[in-house]
Amino acid sequence: MRKALIGLVALASIVGVATAEADAPTPDKSAYTVFHPTPDNLLRSLCTDRPTKSTAPCTVDAGHWQIESDVYNYTRQSGGGVSQTTQLFTNPTLKLGLANTLDVEFNIVPYETVTTHVASGATTTAAGVGDLFVRAKWNLIGDDGGAFAFALAPYVKAPTAAAGVGDGAVEGGILAPLQFNLPMNWQLVVDPEMDLLANAMGPGRHLNAAGLLSFSYPLTKSITGSLEVWGDSNFDPKGTVTQSSFDLGAAWIPPKSPNFQLDGGVNLGLNRATPAAQVYLGVSQRF
Repeated sequence: MRKALIGLVALASIVGVATAEADAPTPDKSAYTVFHPTPDNLLRSLCTDRPTKSTAPCTVDAGHWQIESDVYNYTRQSGGGVSQTTQLFTNPTLKLGLANTLDVEFNIVPYETVTTHVASGATTTAAGVGDLFVRAKWNLIGDDGGAFAFALAPYVKAPTAAAGVGDGAVEGGILAPLQFNLPMNWQLVVDPEMDLLANAMGPGRHLNAAGLLSFSYPLTKSITGSLEVWGDSNFDPKGTVTQSSFDLGAAWIPPKSPNFQLDGGVNLGLNRATPAAQVYLGVSQRF
């Protein structure tokens, strides 16, 4: 009887501790800023905007840097007697946490090549630095946990690209990523996007709309697999162009290196206007 009583007391203690931990409130991190960084013991799990095309609603913790980059990115597109190959030799995005739910992000390709081959036999190659993208991401809910997360991410593109690599125009837009925790450990990201792009011919701007459904699942404790369907409609006055793709990706965060991620993936075009294949390998690191 005494042993049974002791066992019940011990079990009650374990349940009590577990319940207390489950009900423990999320620490208030609103006071942390770029000048007063979030302590390492309060950092969120590493969260990136890669692999695949999806943008997650998570932000980098205040006062911390994060770099996310392709190591190599290869894209091939063919149509109308013309084939084009684009290669990115790294593609770094540098992020800085300004506040607990706000970061600023900078992206530029140091060197890329665009090779165009016409069926008649002519081949041209343009190479150089890419355009500069500056983006802010403001998380409105779910940055520190929960079943739902939402953020706003406006961006602007500065025409820093070499001739033949970029279009030489200032452009911009906004994304509104939403994230849902689904049953059986699945996670869904929905990424509606609106852009204001330069017209292909002549002055003026036009709308571009994009979106995706991205599902991810923890294949192991350190490897996450992703699959998504992406679509884009460019309403250029010259003619609307619609693209779509089916994308697969995987990311590995080593158990002993929670601030590092290695990832890769392939994007497969679903219509003639979309590049037939895009293959990439990338890394991320938080500091």
